[in-house]
Amino acid sequence: MTFTQWFLFFLAVQLIHFLGTWKLYVKAGRKAWEAAVPVYNAVILMQIINRPKWWVILLFIPIVNLLMFPVIWIETIRTFGFYKKIDSLLVLVTLGFYIYYINYTTDANYNAERSLKPRSELGEWISSITFAIIAATLVHTYFMQPFTIPTSSLEKSLLVGDYLFVSKFHYGARVPSTVIAAPMVHDSLPFTGTKSYLNTPQLPYTRLPGLQKIKNNDIVCFNWPADSLATMWGDTSGKFTYKPFDKKTNYVKRSVGIAGDSLEMRDGYIYINGKKNDLPYRAKLQFYYTFESKEPINQSTFPKFLLDKERTGVYKILSEYWNNEKVQNAIKENGSLSKIGEDSLYTEVAGGINPQFAQRLKMISVENKININMTDEEVDRLKNYPLTVSVKKVNHGPDNAIFPHVKELGWSQDNFGPIYIPKKGATVELNSKTIPFYEQIIKNYEYNDLAINGEDIFINGEKATSYTFKQDYYYLIGDNRHNSLDARYWGYVPFDHVLGKPVMIWFSWDADAPSFSAKLKSIRWDRMFTTVHGEGEPVSYRYIVFALIALYIGYSFYKGKKKKSE
Repeated sequence: MTFTQWFLFFLAVQLIHFLGTWKLYVKAGRKAWEAAVPVYNAVILMQIINRPKWWVILLFIPIVNLLMFPVIWIETIRTFGFYKKIDSLLVLVTLGFYIYYINYTTDANYNAERSLKPRSELGEWISSITFAIIAATLVHTYFMQPFTIPTSSLEKSLLVGDYLFVSKFHYGARVPSTVIAAPMVHDSLPFTGTKSYLNTPQLPYTRLPGLQKIKNNDIVCFNWPADSLATMWGDTSGKFTYKPFDKKTNYVKRSVGIAGDSLEMRDGYIYINGKKNDLPYRAKLQFYYTFESKEPINQSTFPKFLLDKERTGVYKILSEYWNNEKVQNAIKENGSLSKIGEDSLYTEVAGGINPQFAQRLKMISVENKININMTDEEVDRLKNYPLTVSVKKVNHGPDNAIFPHVKELGWSQDNFGPIYIPKKGATVELNSKTIPFYEQIIKNYEYNDLAINGEDIFINGEKATSYTFKQDYYYLIGDNRHNSLDARYWGYVPFDHVLGKPVMIWFSWDADAPSFSAKLKSIRWDRMFTTVHGEGEPVSYRYIVFALIALYIGYSFYKGKKKKSE
């Protein structure tokens, strides 16, 4: 919906409110016309139901207002003497239209002095829970959102099992475009897995002013631009489906390239405007290396210093995995599943080496070769390991899956570019060579009608030789370079897809531990309440936080005991 459409919808809501409440306004000693004036009518209604005027603000905050409207409906009918449970139920199931019945067919009496205290213990409990949810939704949507690290794309910088606080106000809180949605959940409901929102209506994209702009190497939380599959709801058919951008899957990556940069990757390292990108100290860049050992690789010969609590990224061949029909078809078509080396293969499925399968792929000396995901420091240590024959970095060949998916470019996940990161207001030339880079932007991110007819390009029905961008874009990839689904595959991330900035790890454990008790034992206490960004080794503030929590609990206990004695 456009702003004009939303304005007309807003006026329609005001008309519905006026028609359903003007008699009640009169009975409360107000004028009938006061029920028709937008915003002012809400202020007057708060006076009528004896509730604070700042509630009006909550009525105009998307998502939060969905929780406030039912509260206002119930408060309104109770102010005019309708206290029964059936009345509350009817006003809720009719989405407030039960007030029409009270307004036109009953002799409702205005009770200006009614008690605002719930009439039962259950009512008091429901009231407390309702406003707790409203407050949490407000914080979750516009200030700070909990987030978890589910994949290893930033492994050793951020670990699988890290729970983050993501700031919405650093880059500016994004007003939800999807206005009818369950509070405090993303795109699916807990337990059921069904959609948590309605596709329509949609608010136009709006963002509140931010404290700072995204800088090179910031870790950024965003909505995955390429998320257009229905897999989130158990549909594995591969059919495309529409998802509003604020309901696409949440991702977290490092913003190596920002709007206006010229970016290039050489041998896995990023170059910005011709200069090698200098990553911060806490960034742990990793690549796959083929480790060749003097002896067969097993639990006793594998280098122990790589078996730390932060996951080694060691991947072996699992017999059951290779029986999968899709894997076997890929082998028949390509001769191997992943052409990352002349005599080696890796997968993300952990398990034991299958020599029979290795022989079928004609892999050489598979029992003493394995690919290991490592940082530079780990590589140096492995080279000095007594059983080491060689440690060679895995080099990937040309891959058509690399953005912009043009085979003739010969780009790979280790070597590509230069590529321009679009900046708001910048203009680029459009032709058959440049259009693959900007097609998604023009059509899907900036909502134009794009048609390509041979060498001719048409935007909104007019022939175009250039295009001016409407927003900034970013290039977000993982530190775990050989094990990250990132911008190398889907391209740019629009600013309207940016969710926020991770600022603190508030909890961390091994999410892959086999049982809950094992997870408890794996809690990483040294990572709790540490900042995400910053120089030097992470510093934990957990003792300060625990002390503040203890003080709050003690104060609440003292206050409650004092109130009880009074």
